[in-house]
Amino acid sequence: MNVSSPQPPSIISFTKDLPNICSLIGLFCSILAIYFAFLGIFPAAMIGMLWAVFFDWSDGIIARRMKGRTKEQKLFGTQLDSLIDIVSFSICPAVLLLSYGEFSPWFLPGAFIIVGTGVIRLSYFNVFGLVDKSTYMGLALDNNIIILAFAFLFDGLVSQTIFSVIIYIIVISIAALNVAPIKTPKLTGRWVYVLTAYVLGLTAIYGWMLW
Repeated sequence: MNVSSPQPPSIISFTKDLPNICSLIGLFCSILAIYFAFLGIFPAAMIGMLWAVFFDWSDGIIARRMKGRTKEQKLFGTQLDSLIDIVSFSICPAVLLLSYGEFSPWFLPGAFIIVGTGVIRLSYFNVFGLVDKSTYMGLALDNNIIILAFAFLFDGLVSQTIFSVIIYIIVISIAALNVAPIKTPKLTGRWVYVLTAYVLGLTAIYGWMLW
């Protein structure tokens, strides 16, 4: 007598999981950021990218506090979060760089480097994980946005040509740090409140710029 294998859950069923919903909201924020970056509305792009970071942090907090999640939900959420990180923290900065550089071919290497190092870093992390419970190898990708969002506060203080070079240098520098053999702390605990204040504060500033 053949015993049939249990049917796996449907693909769409995982979208009912609250941490995954949070991850997908973050993805939507990233899509908005890419959209506004293409339009050259950089304050709006910054707001979208900042909230992508916020929801990236939030999905992990929700996942750790939820009870009763299945093994499959946890594994699916891990993969979903990793794939969204590539969009939010590598492709978004790449599009931002290209758009601010008016899509000059000189900015293509920088765009490739920030996406390429992001893919390499996440592949490494998915295999080896944390160095210990509170330490990453290399700079975590969400820091890319935290740094860029602060840097863009100074947009307009110098010419666009000069600032585009500055942003190019920053992007290459953070890409190098993403894959550098250095240990960086995993920001948890009270850092969540610091990040929330940072996101709200910069959202207010960039919102005022749009006014």
